[in-house]
Amino acid sequence: MSDILLSIDTSSIDWARAQFALTAIYHWLFVPLTLGLAVIMGIAETRWYLAKKKSERNGTPVDPFWRDTAQFWQKLFGINFAMGVATGIILEFEFGTNWSNYSWFVGDIFGAPLAIEGIVAFFMESTFVAVMFFGWKKVSSGFHLASTWLTGLGATISAWWILVANAWMQHPVGCEFNPDTMRNEMVSFFDVALSPFAVDKFCHTVISAWIIGAVFTFAVCCWYLMHKRETRLATESIKIAAIVGLIASLGAGITGHKSAQSVAQHQPMKLAAMESLCHGGIDQGLTIIPGIELPYALSFMATNDIHGYVPGIKAILNGYTKPDGTEEPSVDEKIIRGKRAIKALAAYRQAKTEGASDEELTSHLSVLTSNMPYFGYGYVKDKHDLVPNVPINFWAFRFMVGIGCIFILFFGTMTILAFNIPFVSVTTRRLMAFFRLIPKSNVESYNISGLPSWHYWIAIHLLPLAYLASESGWIVAEMGRQPWTIQDMLPTWVAVSDIEGSSVAITFFLFLFLFTLMLAVEICILIKQIKKGPEYSNA
Repeated sequence: MSDILLSIDTSSIDWARAQFALTAIYHWLFVPLTLGLAVIMGIAETRWYLAKKKSERNGTPVDPFWRDTAQFWQKLFGINFAMGVATGIILEFEFGTNWSNYSWFVGDIFGAPLAIEGIVAFFMESTFVAVMFFGWKKVSSGFHLASTWLTGLGATISAWWILVANAWMQHPVGCEFNPDTMRNEMVSFFDVALSPFAVDKFCHTVISAWIIGAVFTFAVCCWYLMHKRETRLATESIKIAAIVGLIASLGAGITGHKSAQSVAQHQPMKLAAMESLCHGGIDQGLTIIPGIELPYALSFMATNDIHGYVPGIKAILNGYTKPDGTEEPSVDEKIIRGKRAIKALAAYRQAKTEGASDEELTSHLSVLTSNMPYFGYGYVKDKHDLVPNVPINFWAFRFMVGIGCIFILFFGTMTILAFNIPFVSVTTRRLMAFFRLIPKSNVESYNISGLPSWHYWIAIHLLPLAYLASESGWIVAEMGRQPWTIQDMLPTWVAVSDIEGSSVAITFFLFLFLFTLMLAVEICILIKQIKKGPEYSNA
């Protein structure tokens, strides 16, 4: 790494980051709906399979309703699935085109989960998605049901390996630097694949995607109810979406807490930026909005202890003492040790070229090894470059959490109304009438299919909020770790390719046009298919 020239076109760094952010944001518009609808359509087809088996046992005609419902959601799934593939492929190619130094430095590690994702997971979902769409009359109902669930499982496994790769960038484990090859090499595949950081990230991300699927289902069904059509499909699908959404919303809160603890342990600067925490300390409260604070909540979120210590931005920059008594060096000290590691690496490579003695080589390696944890800091010129954009991280985090709380309330209320739970449902309707959310007349008779149309408009408009909350989560995850491509190991200005910024700018605007066109096409096709509605058939 000491051979890398840092006199590259500085604009290429910004354009490469912008292009990757553009591709990732568009890609994530498609992925969560794929993962979420996989659960909805899987449950719908399971209902069809159970209804079919029950009819066969009783010798009665089978109602094709659930098959038609499953096929309807599968069509919407397929439209979205096709769009997600294209952006995902481009995203992976950008590592080689725009981030070639990064790919060279850690390609042996980072490439493994991406290769598995492409060879195993993507192959799996591509195979079974064909059976799911074209095998209704060609395979048994049991095999078709398995294919539907395996399609969703394949998409989820695909997400697993991609998130493993991303988690490794946030918290690199299972690797060692080889000074002879100038590369980081994997020493434990299982440490990389089963990193607690990766497990937390996967659980939180996938469960959050289920929320998108549930909200999308609600939006479609509420549009039908508002236009007084497809009432049975809408009310039955809402029941599925309500349960999935409620479980996912609660699960997102739990896994989000676990993820926050991982961030507090391995990326304290990200947490400090999320909270706009200047100094930090014990008994830290969580800022709801400026001026309103939840006492002790930040300490608990970060450490599971209401009195836990949380370092602030200045403490991280200047160094601090951890609760266990260990000293965390200042950034200035880390920069010195990082430069020492870079210098030792250069000296080792030169000594080896000149045929130096084993003792001299061992001496250089000893210095390199002891300072390697701070290697990336050796390329930092100003310690303040290590502070992420605080306002963006602060507000993106609050938007994500705030919308998540709204969804818990929304799905909880809709579950009660959809299933018409005795007493609880009546009490909920009376409370809604008290707050003038529904008319006070005929309170007892109101249910999910008899609400005023403006309730359905609210549900429909929750869909863009769900997407914004999901994208906000990724903004915090990625912008919160800036300027690190790999945490503490490789800053962005070292990882970028030595190419002209203008070249990346051209492809940026090309991708912007293509991705926007793809998104517009998908929305048009989805709307057309939703307006068309399900195709009902005889059993």
